[in-house]
Amino acid sequence: MESNTPYRDFKQYFIIPVEPAILFQALTHAPTIKLWSGADAVMEPTAETEFSIFDGDISGKNISFIPEKEIVQEWYFGEQDAPSVVTIRLHADKQKTSMEVRHSNIPEDAYENIAEGWRENIAGALQDFYSEG
Repeated sequence: MESNTPYRDFKQYFIIPVEPAILFQALTHAPTIKLWSGADAVMEPTAETEFSIFDGDISGKNISFIPEKEIVQEWYFGEQDAPSVVTIRLHADKQKTSMEVRHSNIPEDAYENIAEGWRENIAGALQDFYSEG
């Protein structure tokens, strides 16, 4: 992969019909991730640990956590100059959560797939999972 590969940033807000504490757990505990995603996950809410979700389709390193408020991760995309950084901020909104997703430094050729993944496989799956209750 050439070092001059273009990169893009993704930013979007999603309303998830659950309180921030529950959503934080849904994003940071492997058994709960498996419930809403239907796929195996390796995750613990501890900085400097490796993670893997969606049966290993997404993997990376946990950078930091602020319980019920923020998750910062690096996602791996093979040989890329700088890491792809994901920051998820959870904002209380009545009985729901506004989940702010900022995903920076996405390789151009992966951008559409990543953006669709956030909308459908992550936010969409969480919205569906918590709307069924």
